[in-house]
Amino acid sequence: MDRILFGDNQFFGVNHVSDEKSRAQAIKFKEDTSILKTIDIAIAEGVKTFMCTTHERMIQICILIKQDATKYNNFNIYPCLPYAHKYANAVTELGVIGALKQYVPGNFFGSLLKGGFAFVSKDYISMMQLMIDAEMKMFNGIKTPVIFLQNVITDLLLGLGMKDLLKAYYDYVTKKYNAQAGFITMNMPMLLSVLESVGIHNPIICASINIDGFRMSGGKQLYEQTLETKAVRAIAMQVLSGGVTPPKQAIEYVCSLPNVESILFGASSRGNIQETVSLIRHFDKKMHLAAV
Repeated sequence: MDRILFGDNQFFGVNHVSDEKSRAQAIKFKEDTSILKTIDIAIAEGVKTFMCTTHERMIQICILIKQDATKYNNFNIYPCLPYAHKYANAVTELGVIGALKQYVPGNFFGSLLKGGFAFVSKDYISMMQLMIDAEMKMFNGIKTPVIFLQNVITDLLLGLGMKDLLKAYYDYVTKKYNAQAGFITMNMPMLLSVLESVGIHNPIICASINIDGFRMSGGKQLYEQTLETKAVRAIAMQVLSGGVTPPKQAIEYVCSLPNVESILFGASSRGNIQETVSLIRHFDKKMHLAAV
């Protein structure tokens, strides 16, 4: 994986601290071309990987990228699926049956109607595979070397003890898409233990990792201990603790941690993108020189 990953929260009005900033970002990025221009700024700074949800607007962004294949030849996307809000909105607008008709393939939907929830319980792994395929269609023709399971699903399965489904996800993505399977979570230590128990070793896990312990279930100390003693390919997200920590302090801390392979950040301006990339490279170099 690349060291620096560019995220998509800012494009869809997601801000963990300020509703006002969320509204401003939603207005700024109401046009698809404005999203692509910001991605281009990150690319110009040497960032080659975009980590994004399967938000409906990503369909058009993917189309634009594929239309300029030469320009984006060395560009990767790490899809994060499913985009839960999409399905929640569909249920609100179309009802449960309408939402199923829209997103679940026909043959499977017919079997579901006949068998009801007994069918779902019997063949939930097949349903998961079909939903992955549906979510991945927009990325056909784009390099997707890592595919992530969103934390809303990862942590639900973790809480329910459904580790067999986590393993099934890992196996399906690996075999069907020739990609590495990643997991997003709000509880990295617990998830890592469960993944190891089903034979998934040194997994890719994206989690909140920051100097303030923001959204780090189990606490910062447990995360630090896990990173120091366990085999894990960690991706640090929310490194600025939702925007309340000065970038220099926040990034210096994350760059000092072992087994943090990548740092994920989102930004909406050229200045913030340049600052974040520059700080990561500065502290990476500093840590490297200190280790020599």
